[in-house]
Amino acid sequence: MANKHQQLPATWGIRSCFRSLVALLFTVLVITAVYMAQNNGEDKTAYNMDSGECNFFNGKWVFDNKTYPLYKEKQCTFMSDQLACEKFGRNDLNYQNWRWQPHQCDIPRFNATALLERLRNKRLVFVGDSLNRGQWVSMVCLVDKSIPHGLKFMHHNGSLITVKFTEYNVSIEFYWAPLLVESNSDDPVNHRLPDRIVRVQSIEKHAKYWTDADVLVFNSYLWWRRSKMMVLWGSFESPDGIYKESDEEVKMPRVYEMALRTWADWLEVHVNRNKTQLFFVTMSPTHQSGEEWGGDKDQSCYNETELLYKDGYSGAAMDPKIMGVVDKTLDDLKTRGVNVQIINITQLSGYRKEGHPSIYKKQWEPLTEEELTNPSSYADCIHWCLPGVPDVWNEILYAYIL
Repeated sequence: MANKHQQLPATWGIRSCFRSLVALLFTVLVITAVYMAQNNGEDKTAYNMDSGECNFFNGKWVFDNKTYPLYKEKQCTFMSDQLACEKFGRNDLNYQNWRWQPHQCDIPRFNATALLERLRNKRLVFVGDSLNRGQWVSMVCLVDKSIPHGLKFMHHNGSLITVKFTEYNVSIEFYWAPLLVESNSDDPVNHRLPDRIVRVQSIEKHAKYWTDADVLVFNSYLWWRRSKMMVLWGSFESPDGIYKESDEEVKMPRVYEMALRTWADWLEVHVNRNKTQLFFVTMSPTHQSGEEWGGDKDQSCYNETELLYKDGYSGAAMDPKIMGVVDKTLDDLKTRGVNVQIINITQLSGYRKEGHPSIYKKQWEPLTEEELTNPSSYADCIHWCLPGVPDVWNEILYAYIL
């Protein structure tokens, strides 16, 4: 009996040790499962934009001078003098160091090699106005640093500018069509016309240059900023003159809606839905009056060095009627089997009143004495310095393409 009682504690010890080991293994498995689930969730929200789990366009700007900018202005082969603010005297370079951080996920880090591999033997074409051209410059600058000098070149052909990366046989192009449809502002150089005229039912003149593109990125807003526009129902080459009795001035946003309908009809008929990815970039906000953010109404963005931090800021340039036309057009296209993904840059760009060239760009015409005494009068508060805000637009575009 004594020996039997002496053995009981040893048995209990073995059983207790075994149970503890099982409990430990179970705990490890649970922790591992939770960790993997969390990681999978993060990956999903980072890349699955259509799931509703992540909204890339709802977030905040975070100052990041360690990983931004993504390239150097002076090192970009294709930099534009309209956007090279540092080159033309801007000393405050903090505008280059802001990173857009969505609230619920992360934007994938831009990888030029991954993009070029995805686009191998393909065409990425930006179509629109000078703001879309700025996004195109940003994109080629983002890719440029990864390609040796002898393996890239630029070619101009009227309204079409092509940058070719020969190692991948990739073309990243910009086509000037500020109103998308045919207009009297279609010349890529001599297009400063105060009296704009559009042929809202004519788009083939432009569209023939996009037909076989693999990725199409459209925008059109800046040139529509007026209360009404002359609509031409005839032809600009009509022998009996431009205007006819049937021509008319049409108010906004109705004329904009008419033009987008023509654009949408063209997409439905001509785009290969199994091949081409389609994107529409929303309106890029301007900061032309300090009165919008509690400053001097005549000050514009000149000398602005700080962001707007008010959540949900909405300036005068953010036109909900225009946004409504775009949404309606894209929804209608979706019912017709054409998916155009919207890149909603409006709100996130609205906070960046300090991101414009202001007076720090090449002046294409000599400044008057009056302008020189009042720099705010000629400050560019429409376009964006590079590196800068359009790089974020392209980071989001990159995520969708991949």
